[in-house]
Amino acid sequence: MTTPEALARQNIDRQLTACGWVIQNRPDLNLHVSRGVAVREFKLDTGYADYLLFVDERAVGVIEAKAE
Repeated sequence: MTTPEALARQNIDRQLTACGWVIQNRPDLNLHVSRGVAVREFKLDTGYADYLLFVDERAVGVIEAKAE
């Protein structure tokens, strides 16, 4: 069974990809692959961000997946 959070992540992945973002998992991180990189499950001091957004290798935003 797919959880509501997993469905939200699928939707977020689809939307980010449609907008030109490259989505990566943290262990595969390569900020040079594209101008815009969205990294899943990025560890922060306060926990994990569902997605940390990088533009030109600089963190510019966070996306938190929530059930619809």
